Amino acid sequence: MKASLGFTLFLAAGAAGAQTIGIVTTPAGSFSNSAGQAIAKVLVDKAKLRAVVQAQASTGFEEVESGSADFNVSNSFDATFFTTGTGEYQGRGTHPVMRYAGALIPYRVAMHVRADSNIKTIGDLKGKRVSSDFNAQKTIARIIEAHLANAGLSFNDVVRVPAPNVVRQAEDFMSGKVDVMFFALGSSQIKQAHASVGGVRVLEINTAPDALKRVQALLPGAYTVRVGTTPPVEGIAKPTDLVAFDMVLITSAKVSDDVVYRVAQALHDGKQDLVATFPPFGLFQPQNMAKPLMGVEMHPGAAKYYKEIGLLK
Repeated sequence: MKASLGFTLFLAAGAAGAQTIGIVTTPAGSFSNSAGQAIAKVLVDKAKLRAVVQAQASTGFEEVESGSADFNVSNSFDATFFTTGTGEYQGRGTHPVMRYAGALIPYRVAMHVRADSNIKTIGDLKGKRVSSDFNAQKTIARIIEAHLANAGLSFNDVVRVPAPNVVRQAEDFMSGKVDVMFFALGSSQIKQAHASVGGVRVLEINTAPDALKRVQALLPGAYTVRVGTTPPVEGIAKPTDLVAFDMVLITSAKVSDDVVYRVAQALHDGKQDLVATFPPFGLFQPQNMAKPLMGVEMHPGAAKYYKEIGLLK
């Protein structure tokens, strides 16, 4: 598979004859890759499907569209942009084969600095070294840009340090090449950085309406969450306001109704098992799986299941 960084195969002993499905995620060690591992295990155990998690250097939408993979763990706005041919995908045409299988957990995202850094606010990033470009993962540049915009800044106000993807920028932060690291809370890379640099600290966002509008102009559907200190989270020492948006499961019209139905059912009923593999699934609210996704049609297999349990009319 193109640009593959690696894969993990979950195979249940009793599922030797089961259908194999591919789940594309961002690079190994990223938040969506860890979530994909948990999803795959539940699908093996509950849906009796073989699930291959394929870590990609890029978003993986093309693999799902072409049929070389069946599902993609993505963020909501990037799925909208790819399907509708907007945002980073402007000029590349629409992708009407893409389908939505359900909302999962919120990505609670933040800019992290070293605990002893004199950078106290996002506004203090002016003139500092910030990862940029993200040629293999453009959506990360957009999210960082949205954080800068929250403070009235842009990439023109910082020293840009190009990185190909989210994992490389974390490595650059730990090696001292940049002054700030973007990542979703709960990611293994944050835990690694926290241990590596003597602790990290999250930069809180401004929740004023005008500041939030600047974020939403770049991240449609984004919202704010307040993260507390229980359970403990690396970088959070007091209740802190952050940007959030939904993690969603994307598929295509080429995937059978039966497979998508079984996937939706297994995930809806599998919260406890998801949490056991990846604790951030504690934020998963199965009753919200059928919430609309702008510009992306619900897969009929998922819609059938959600209608049966009363989540869709």
